Amino acid sequence: MALLIAVALFVAQAINFGLLLQERRQARLDQATGPAVTRIVDADERIAAGKKIGGGGSWSRTRVLAASPIPAGAERLGDIEQALRAALTDAGVKVNRIETQVLPISPNDPRLRYVSQSRIERLLRAGAELVVAVQRPDGQWIALNIGWTRSDSTILWRLFAQTAILYGVVLVPLLWAGRRISRPLRRLATAARDFHPSTATEPIVESGPQDVRDVIVAFNALRLRVTAMLEEKDRMLGAIGHDLRTPLAALRVRIESVEDDTDRAKMADTIAEMNRTLDDILSLARLGRPSEPPTEVDLAALVDAVVEDFRDLGHSVGFEEADRLKVRLRPSPMRRALRNLIENALKYGGSAEVTLTATPREVVIAVCDRGPGIPADRLGDVFEAFTRLETSRNKETGGIGLGLALARAIVREAGGDITLENRDGGGLIARITLARP
Repeated sequence: MALLIAVALFVAQAINFGLLLQERRQARLDQATGPAVTRIVDADERIAAGKKIGGGGSWSRTRVLAASPIPAGAERLGDIEQALRAALTDAGVKVNRIETQVLPISPNDPRLRYVSQSRIERLLRAGAELVVAVQRPDGQWIALNIGWTRSDSTILWRLFAQTAILYGVVLVPLLWAGRRISRPLRRLATAARDFHPSTATEPIVESGPQDVRDVIVAFNALRLRVTAMLEEKDRMLGAIGHDLRTPLAALRVRIESVEDDTDRAKMADTIAEMNRTLDDILSLARLGRPSEPPTEVDLAALVDAVVEDFRDLGHSVGFEEADRLKVRLRPSPMRRALRNLIENALKYGGSAEVTLTATPREVVIAVCDRGPGIPADRLGDVFEAFTRLETSRNKETGGIGLGLALARAIVREAGGDITLENRDGGGLIARITLARP
C-alpha cells in the first residue's frame, strides 16, 4: 500500500512538474518578449521621429546598428522570434528579420561597469543575457540585451525539496501505520499456515489496531475449537473401532462351528475384508493427527521390508536392490501407502514390480502391474474415496475404493504426491514422488 501511494505521489509530482515547467517557460517567454517589444516599438518611433537612440555605456539597452550583432550559425530561439514577430505585427511595426541569441554573463564582464548595482545583481542571478536583433525595412538593426535564465535547475531543486517534504509528511506515518498493522498480520498468516492439530502451539499475542486484534482473537478461538472437534472425533472413532471389532471378533469365533469348509472360508474372508475396510476408514480419518513423529528413514530398506512381507505370504512381487536413501517421514503411514499400492497391483495384475529411483531433488517409488489398466479419462477419479471403476474391476476383487485414496492422503501429508499412468503393453504404473532434503 505504501509503495502504491509512493508511486501515486511520484506521478502527481511529475504531472505537477510538467505543468510548472510549462508555466515557467511561458512566463520566461512573456518576460522576454514584453519588454523587448516595448523597447523595439519605442526605438522604431524614435527613429521615425529622427530622435537619437541609445546612449550611455556599452551596455545600452537599445541601440541601432548597421548589421546584426548575432553571428551567423549561432544558436537561435525560434519560439522567442515567433512571439516577437507576432507582437510587433500586432503593434503595427514592420520588420524584416528577427534574430536572437543567448550569451553567458561573467562577473568580470567589463560592460557591467556601466550598469547599476541592482541590475548587475539581476543579470548575474539570471546567469545569461538574451540578445534580440530586429531588422527594419530600411535595413537598420535595432538590438537590445535582456536578462535571461539559462536553466531550470532552481525549479528542479525546489520541486525535489517539495517532493522530499511531501514523502516525509505522508509516507513516514503511513509506513509506521502499515508496519504496525502488517507485523501482527504476518504473525497471523504464519500461524495459520503452520497450524497443525497434532502440534501444540501458544496462542498468538494480540497486538496492532483493534480490528487486527479482533481477527487474532477470532483465530485463537477458532484454533481451539478445531482442536477440540478433532479430539472429539478421535475419541468417537476409537469408540466406533472398538464397538465394531468386538462383534467381528465374535463372528470370527462363531464361524468355526460351520461345518461346510467352503462357506466357512467365505465367511472368514468377508470378516477379514470388513476388518481391512474398518482399518482403512479409521486410518483415513485419523491421518491429520498422526501419533508417530517424522524420523530419518532409509527408504530403500523400508520398501524392501514391505516387499519381503508380501513375498513371505507367497505373492509375486519383484524389487531391485537400491542404494541407501535417507528421507525424513513417518515410516508406518508410508508402509501403509506402499502396501495399498502393491495390494492394488496384485488384485488386478496378479503380480507387482517395485522400483526405487532417485535424482538430486526427488525420490520415486514405482509400483507396476500387468492388469487391465484404467481409462485415461478416469485416472484421477480412482483417488476419490469409495470410487470403483466397474468397467475394469468387479466385486470379486474386494475393496470399497479406499486404498488409493488413503495412499494419496498419506503421501501428500509427507509432502509428496502419487500419479497413475497406463503402462505400455497393458497394466498400470503408480508412482510415489517424494522430495529429497
